[in-house]
Amino acid sequence: MALWVRYEQGSGTGFGTLSGDTISVYEGDLFNAPRPDGRTVALSQVKLLTPVQPTKIVGLWNNFRALAAKQGLSQPPEPLWFIKASTSFLEPGGTIRRPRSYGGKIAFEGELGVVIGKTARAVPEAEAPASIFGYTCCNDVTAVEILKKDSTFDQWTRCKSFDTFGPFGPAVATGLDPARLTIKTILNGEERQNIPVSDMWFSPAKLVHLISQDVTLLPGDIVSCGTSVGVGSMKPGSVVEVNIEGIGILRNTLSG
Repeated sequence: MALWVRYEQGSGTGFGTLSGDTISVYEGDLFNAPRPDGRTVALSQVKLLTPVQPTKIVGLWNNFRALAAKQGLSQPPEPLWFIKASTSFLEPGGTIRRPRSYGGKIAFEGELGVVIGKTARAVPEAEAPASIFGYTCCNDVTAVEILKKDSTFDQWTRCKSFDTFGPFGPAVATGLDPARLTIKTILNGEERQNIPVSDMWFSPAKLVHLISQDVTLLPGDIVSCGTSVGVGSMKPGSVVEVNIEGIGILRNTLSG
């Protein structure tokens, strides 16, 4: 198991593995045999960035049994997904900004992110796990009242893709069994979500298999596996944390 992070130090950026408060610096390509260069850097001396640079985040709707039961939904025959714009991505510790064009509710959604490690196009189900590099924490921030604002068109992309509405991190963890993970979301110190990944309709590998039949997943891309009960809205100044043991805590604040 390893925790991969990406960071900014001075005018440069780097990446490496995090152990405690120390980053062991690597060089090369994260997804193609990266090499340790022998240096270390203290976590306190750097700013963490998003741990990878995706071309897209693919987000899921109705992927948890508990939320489906609460809302009277049945299991979908295939994954129901949307894409968050790359300009929405936000680093751990970054500020979620309220859009100037929107004054309604802004919701948090704690989710498990599946990080793709190699190009996945029409991947057979048996080969899907080999396309997964690791896992991260995601907060699928949503402008709730935008989704159904126009009765003729559900605005999934817009309500999910405002600038800063795609926080993820702080690290990508490798070597984890996702079925054993639990996603906890804490709002201003109060636990609001406690979600076992085992409650998903479609497992991470199944999602990679099925989604890759439709759209090519590239190294660094993220499949954000959907959320469950406990979603709520944030007020200005709210601090929201997505905590997955073995990965870390993704902490962000909503601007005033």
